[in-house]
Amino acid sequence: MTMAQHSHNHPPVPMTSIACTGLSGKISVPGDKSISHRSLILGAIADGQTTIQGLLEADDVMATASAMRGLGANIVKQENTWFVDGLGNGALLEPTEPLDFGNAGTGSRLTMGLVTGYDFPVKFIGDASLSSRPMGRVLNPLRESGLQVESAEGDRLPLTVHGAPLPAPITYRVPVASAQVKSAVLLAGLNIAGTTTVIEPVMTRDHTEKMLAGFGANISITMDEDGARHISVEGQTDLKAQDVIVPGDPSSASFAIVAGLITPDSDLTIENVLLNPTRTGLFETLLEMGADLTIGNRRQSGGEDIGDIRVRTSQLRGVTVPADRAPSMIDEYPVLAVAASFASGETHMLGLDELRVKECDRLAVTARGLEANGVDCAEGETDLKVRGGPVKGGATVETHLDHRIAMSFLIMGLASENPVSVDDTVMINTSFREFVPLMTSLGANLTVS
Repeated sequence: MTMAQHSHNHPPVPMTSIACTGLSGKISVPGDKSISHRSLILGAIADGQTTIQGLLEADDVMATASAMRGLGANIVKQENTWFVDGLGNGALLEPTEPLDFGNAGTGSRLTMGLVTGYDFPVKFIGDASLSSRPMGRVLNPLRESGLQVESAEGDRLPLTVHGAPLPAPITYRVPVASAQVKSAVLLAGLNIAGTTTVIEPVMTRDHTEKMLAGFGANISITMDEDGARHISVEGQTDLKAQDVIVPGDPSSASFAIVAGLITPDSDLTIENVLLNPTRTGLFETLLEMGADLTIGNRRQSGGEDIGDIRVRTSQLRGVTVPADRAPSMIDEYPVLAVAASFASGETHMLGLDELRVKECDRLAVTARGLEANGVDCAEGETDLKVRGGPVKGGATVETHLDHRIAMSFLIMGLASENPVSVDDTVMINTSFREFVPLMTSLGANLTVS
């Protein structure tokens, strides 16, 4: 990405993080991003008025809200509640202008699935970062249903899709574990006569299935003898509006959790965190590393498990993180790499292929940031080894416009010998607008540099 493209979006806001001790307090992190996107999308095609509380009001989710408005749904916020007047399944309208998704990968890919069953054109546009990301792995199964695609080279945005007059239901085996691909195919199936099935050899986050069931879709999940999940949805059935309460995002909670573990004399609690087993790989890994992490006040809301997480300073030790855990913590590897930098011994993370196709090549960018700050690490094709010890710090990390890279290395600076800087923090707003004020409220020392 050239500087010209970069400055076209916004001037960078670098930030520096300085060592501190005694992080403490109780915080709630913003609503889960995955559930926020899906509640807007399903609300738009349900019969009646869906209400959403705790919706994550980050740029990505607001882009999805605006896209649903573009497809005809009426979406307004009053006080702390969002109201979505659904059009009914199969009743979306042809948009009069392009749907602009900004940096929202999830919103754009799920919406490509959503409009597959509609015989009208929809143009998708996004910012420089989203426009550089290939959409082929989502578009290929949708093409099997009859979706026509006109796109920039390599299935990139800007692109226009047009659903077939008579779209066909498909059975699709997901080649690489991806909740976005699975969700796009299931959403496509909602407006296609017949049964659409996704076969998932490795389970990924299951919010789409849970939420489809909650909105009244005719969905069934079975396991075959090889342990693969078969998720089938019956097309053209009615969905009913729901009252959704969005729990706190575990990916956002992970930053405060790691900060509490690596900074001396810390004791903090993050309340109301989503504990869906497909999303808690990081918590499982940290417990194996010896983290003092306890979960209290467990409860359920909207079919999802929720609880409060308390963390205290811990002496972590290196572990091997198996490849089959990757789908349940795919967004948490950068911050896990930071935790591993302070652990004794070697942490070996396996099965990281999907990190190569995130906002940036997240595996390479994480490794470069570690090396710049004096951490001994080895980047393999699909794995990362981190050997922990005292962390020198002192470098400025190139974030490549990746919000999770920026937040992870700001956490590193809270416990490293020298301050750690990141070259930009503006894109943190795409997922976690409250990151800096929340961390500061716990006692973190973050300053615009």
